[in-house]
Amino acid sequence: MTRILAAFCVLSAGLVPQAVGAQMPEPIDAVEAEVDAGTLMGSRENGVLVFRGVPYAAPPTGANRWRSPQPVEPWRGVRAATAHEPACAQPVDSDTTVANFGGVNGAQSEDCLYLTITAPENAQDAPVLVWYHGGAFFLGAGSLGSYDGTANAKQGVITVSVNYRLGALANFVHPALEADDPEQPQGNYALQDAVAVLEWVKDNIEAFGGDPDKVTVAGQSAGGGMVVNLLSLPSAEGLFDKAIVQSGSLLLPDRPKADAQRMAIEALETIGIGPDVTVNELRGISAQTFAASEPLRAGFFFTPDESFKPTSTIASLRAGSETDVPVLVGSNAGEGGFAAARTLATLAGDSGAPSFLYRFDHTSAFRAEEWGNGPIHSAELMFTFDSIDQSSWGGDRADAADRALAEKVNGCWVAFMKMAPDARSFECADGFEWQAYRPGGEAALIEATGPEMAPADELPDGPEEDAARQEE
Repeated sequence: MTRILAAFCVLSAGLVPQAVGAQMPEPIDAVEAEVDAGTLMGSRENGVLVFRGVPYAAPPTGANRWRSPQPVEPWRGVRAATAHEPACAQPVDSDTTVANFGGVNGAQSEDCLYLTITAPENAQDAPVLVWYHGGAFFLGAGSLGSYDGTANAKQGVITVSVNYRLGALANFVHPALEADDPEQPQGNYALQDAVAVLEWVKDNIEAFGGDPDKVTVAGQSAGGGMVVNLLSLPSAEGLFDKAIVQSGSLLLPDRPKADAQRMAIEALETIGIGPDVTVNELRGISAQTFAASEPLRAGFFFTPDESFKPTSTIASLRAGSETDVPVLVGSNAGEGGFAAARTLATLAGDSGAPSFLYRFDHTSAFRAEEWGNGPIHSAELMFTFDSIDQSSWGGDRADAADRALAEKVNGCWVAFMKMAPDARSFECADGFEWQAYRPGGEAALIEATGPEMAPADELPDGPEEDAARQEE
C-alpha cells in the first residue's frame, strides 16, 4: 500500500500546473491561544506572534445581514489562524494583480468579520491597539501590509487590525427592515461591528498577553471616522482609554433616518427593486450586486438610532458628554483636513483628558516629483506603523531618511499608546516632548528629521489654503 501511495503522489504531481518559481510555503512555527470560542493556532514570525483570520462575530450573511453582530459559534478542536480571510464585499478589479483604491485585490466576501492579532511573545498586561482601516466606508481591509503590527509588537504593544462591514451592507436603513424587527438597532452596522470588536478584545485579549483596560482605538480616513463616532456611542464607553484619528476628523451630523431610507429606496430602483420589496428579498440580493452598483456601493452614512446611536459625536463634543479619553489627531500637508483635526483637538481637549495635534509634512524622496504639494492622503501610514517593507507604498524605493523617520514616528505613536491617560505630555523620538494641544497652542510638525512643536494656527488646512496664503 505504501508503494502505491508513493507512486500516486509522484504521478499526481504532474497533474498540478507548476508556476515558474512556485514553491510551497515554509512550515509554520505554530503557537496556540485559547479564546472564548475555542483554540486558535497562529504562528511565530519575525520574533512576534501572529494570528490571522480570527472571527470576532458570526458571518453577517443570510438572516444576519443588516443585523447586530452575533456571537461566534464555538468550534471543536484547533482552528487554524494562519491566513487572512477575504476582505469585505467591495468593488475590485477583474485583474487580481491590480488593487482598488482601498488597497484590496482578489477575493472578497460578505463573510468577513475577522481580525488579525500581532503580539509580543510572552507578553503580560501589554497595551493594545485596535485598528480600523480606511477606504471611504466601502473599500479596504484590516489585513493590508501598511497596517502590519510587527514594529508595535517589538515595542510591547499588541495590534488588533479588523475588518468591518462596508458600503450598503454596513450603512443601510429601509422600511422593510424596520417593520420586520423594530427592536433591532437600525443601520450603523459597521459601527456595531466596531463595538463588537472592542467587546471581543475585552473578553479575549488576555489570552495573548494584553491588558483589556489599556486599549487604544485608532483609524485612518474612514477608520478615523469610525473612531470619532466611537467617542459618542454609549455601548463603547469603558472599552477603550485612548483614541487616534489620522486624517478622519468627520465632525458631521448624522443623516436623518427618513432621508437615508429615501436614498436607499431610490438607489434600489436603479437595479430594478421596487419600494414594496420584502426583507427576505432584500437579503436575497447578492453582496456582489451591492458592491457593483454605484448608487448603492457606498451606503448611506451614519443614522440616528435611539437604542444604539442616540447622538452624533459633534453634538456630544459640543455638549461635553463624549467619552473623555486622550485623543491624538492630525492630517497630512498634501491633503485638506488640518482645520477639522484642530477643531476635534479643541473640542476633545477642552476639559478633562488632553488632546494631541499633529501635521505630517514629510515627502519621501521617491515621491517628491509626484507629490509637489506635500504628502497626500494615507502617506503617513507606513511611518506610523513603521511598515515600509510591508506597505505597497514603500519597499525598496524608501531611503535611509524614510526608515529613520518611520522608526521615530512609530515610536511616538507607541509612546502615546503607553502613556498614562492623565498625562499632559509624553516623550518620544530621541527626547522630543509632545505637549497637549490648547487653542492657539502648538502641534507636532512631523518633517524629515522628526517631529517638532510648531504654532498650530500658522499651519494651513491643506495645499489650497497654503497656496492662497502665498498669493496674499
